[in-house]
Amino acid sequence: MQKSIVWLGAILVLTLVIVPTHRAFGAPKDSSYHLLKKLTLGGEGGWDYFDVEPGTGHVFIPRGSHILVVDSEGKQVADIPGVKGAHAIVFAPELKRAFLSTDGSVTILDLGAMKVASEVSLEGKDPDAILYDASVKRVFTFNGGGSKDATAIDAETGKILGSIPLGGKPETAQADSAGHVYVNVEDKNKIVAFDSKTLKVLNTWPVSPCEEPAGMAIDVAHQRLFAGCHNQLMAVVDYTNGKVVATIPIGKGIDANRFDPGTGLAFASCGEGVITVAHEDSPDKYTVVQTIQTQRGARTMALDTKNHIVYTVTAEFGPPPAPTPQRPHPYPTVISKTFTLLIFGQ
Repeated sequence: MQKSIVWLGAILVLTLVIVPTHRAFGAPKDSSYHLLKKLTLGGEGGWDYFDVEPGTGHVFIPRGSHILVVDSEGKQVADIPGVKGAHAIVFAPELKRAFLSTDGSVTILDLGAMKVASEVSLEGKDPDAILYDASVKRVFTFNGGGSKDATAIDAETGKILGSIPLGGKPETAQADSAGHVYVNVEDKNKIVAFDSKTLKVLNTWPVSPCEEPAGMAIDVAHQRLFAGCHNQLMAVVDYTNGKVVATIPIGKGIDANRFDPGTGLAFASCGEGVITVAHEDSPDKYTVVQTIQTQRGARTMALDTKNHIVYTVTAEFGPPPAPTPQRPHPYPTVISKTFTLLIFGQ
């Protein structure tokens, strides 16, 4: 009896050792995402990048002068005023803070009180995308305009720590939790990798055949980046060497990408009104398994990896204003109070 128990224990230990700690690869399956809810949230203000707060599942949507917060069902939880020209949001859950890129500054939110706590001025900068790297507890803004760089901020103190020249117009970025940040440089068709501790550029990689990389997602387990490109491709990049290992056809008007490590699905949300879904068959092989029909203008998205829920937002549009020398291709006019949230699930 004792010997049997010993053997059983050994078998259990061996089983625990050999069970993989991440999703195993399998044959691609048809994705079954479908529309769960379509809600007209209304209100005023534009929108850009938005995200899901880890833990609560609340969706924070920056809308210019305020932050609209809804729960996973789309019911309003809060509407946080006191921001100026909010573009994007990122969370530091262990600090109970969120950080917003705004016009010439970073706004810090107290998530417990659901209010603005403080502001970090970024004079002369034009921050757009924003990233939190928990491995160094730093926030990074990615600045277009004239500076074309990234700014590093201590997430605990709000102190500006320095900047990283990027050599072109940055778009979105991802961190690998090991002290490295990767950022799309849209107008140079490149990805720049830098050290989030030393703030030194480590590599600059061309991403041909990708043109104008905009959105970006990351698969840390398999060391892959997913760069959404404006020539209707999603480029998969091995971030150990910068090589493009695969390309995936996507829709028009890409602006955001997400990756779900639990399902092995990569997403590309496109302004023409589709989200392309591709399955990671292996780190170098991908199969398009679904094209989710969304709505015109739904170019950004958020993903709750806990529940595998996809969110996107848009509105109804009128005709564009007349072109000007400054704006030769103006965006269509947003019809007031038509701001809409679409929720997709499996």
